[in-house]
Amino acid sequence: MSPKLSDPRAYFADLADPRRKTRNTLHALHDILMIVRCAVLSGIEDWVGMETFGKEKEAWLRTFLTLANKIPSHDTLSDVIGRLNPDTFAEAFQAWATAALAGLSGEPVCVDGKTLRGSRDGATPGVHLISAFTSRTRWVLAQQKVGEKTHEITAIPDLLGLLDLHGATVSLDAMGCQKAIARTLVQGGADYVLALKDNHPRLHAEVTQWLDHETARPQRAH
Repeated sequence: MSPKLSDPRAYFADLADPRRKTRNTLHALHDILMIVRCAVLSGIEDWVGMETFGKEKEAWLRTFLTLANKIPSHDTLSDVIGRLNPDTFAEAFQAWATAALAGLSGEPVCVDGKTLRGSRDGATPGVHLISAFTSRTRWVLAQQKVGEKTHEITAIPDLLGLLDLHGATVSLDAMGCQKAIARTLVQGGADYVLALKDNHPRLHAEVTQWLDHETARPQRAH
């Protein structure tokens, strides 16, 4: 049986509200966060869709939210979420995502990178994130932004350091096939599956030669 996510409100309760406390603050932060989370979990990816989701599900949302001033507009949702401290939010999200897992032992954990759609501006590189997620539960456990002057190879160890991977099997693409990354995983008590391509020409040639040799050998009857 797959684990179930717990009520997220307790994990995000300490997030600082980025807005000034004035009479124009019409919507509680925890209401905004829950509307966005519920919408995203329902497959909605844009702010207008999240507002529409909130209005369509308002009666249901009122069973656990205050909603003192009805459903926030899409501009409010976007503005408030955009002002949150990303590091604090990431910590709360990680705690929530991993709380339902007794541990990652025996879990297949995939590490992969992706440039966010729409984040590229002409010649300016887009926002690139490295994510770790469990393929069994399909949960993102942690993310790490790749700096403009760095690349995945340097960002991956930082991402792995956010998780207790003891007993997990971590898979990475050819970019992650590095001695330092393998060493980090072994030191963390994890197993690993690394894709090997010709970006490591010598090792790739040696492994290819070994596989060709083993394939050509007569197979013994069992």
